[in-house]
Amino acid sequence: MNPFTITIHGGAGTILKEDMTPELEQAYSTALQDALDAGYAVLANKGAAVDAVEQAVKSLENNVLFNAGRGSVFTKKGEHEMDASIMDGSNLMAGAVASVRNVVNPIELAKAVMLKSDHVFLSGNGAVDFALQQGIALAGDEYFYTQFRYDQWKLVRDSNTTSLDHNTKVDTLMKDKKFGTVGAAACDAFGNIAAATSTGGMTNKKYNRIGDTPVIGSGTYANNNTCAISCTGHGELFIRAVAAYDVSCLMEYKGLSLHEAMNIVVNDKLVKINGEGGMIGVDAQGNYAMLFNSAGMYRGVKNSVGLNEIGIYK
Repeated sequence: MNPFTITIHGGAGTILKEDMTPELEQAYSTALQDALDAGYAVLANKGAAVDAVEQAVKSLENNVLFNAGRGSVFTKKGEHEMDASIMDGSNLMAGAVASVRNVVNPIELAKAVMLKSDHVFLSGNGAVDFALQQGIALAGDEYFYTQFRYDQWKLVRDSNTTSLDHNTKVDTLMKDKKFGTVGAAACDAFGNIAAATSTGGMTNKKYNRIGDTPVIGSGTYANNNTCAISCTGHGELFIRAVAAYDVSCLMEYKGLSLHEAMNIVVNDKLVKINGEGGMIGVDAQGNYAMLFNSAGMYRGVKNSVGLNEIGIYK
């Protein structure tokens, strides 16, 4: 039986210990562990990697600490627009949704697009119509309302500033950057791999802005021959770098290891274009890597040989 592994992230950016209370740090650690356990339970029962990453991401989407699903930030219009994608490395099937509203678990909808439609990418009202057709849970705006996110939005809603996540003071909005994406990558007992990513995007975003999260090859990619990757960072730069697929290409065409390829993309290629953030990944042998070029990244890994680690800071 193949060693199996799951790794997760809950966003990256200017995450500093001095800005964190012990209570909040414990809350994040517990939430990350819960998501790891949800995904790992699927793998331990000989389930598929694609189902494991879905369950891990759903756990993160359901937690208001993270900018995805229930904890999504407010747009310029005071609404919530969510993006998500998932990819199965065993067959290169993928599904993605962008600018969806009122969907409780956008990653579940992305998976339904992959498995139950003839398409890869749906957006806006059409994606929500498909969710209704598939019986996927929707909720009213009040489900997605959190006082913390509302207060965060109030600080910038009368300006053209967009905030990248958990900033709490006006004077920090321009210097502190936190990229509130969540994601997972997993290798199952059969050597199949998958990745999934979900986000609420940027606070105060306009024009139905879409980042890298739902873009296959930029925010999410999986191929059994190389790797499964989920990214978190300044989405525009990750799109321009085609970041997730670039890791796969370095492995496929240059014969690099997962860690070597991720290190080049995160700490060289992205840095050269001012692309801040990070990514998590696995390969089909159960190896994993969690790399970031920012001050911190909410992250965790658990595998079948006894490893269980949670991290937040550099």
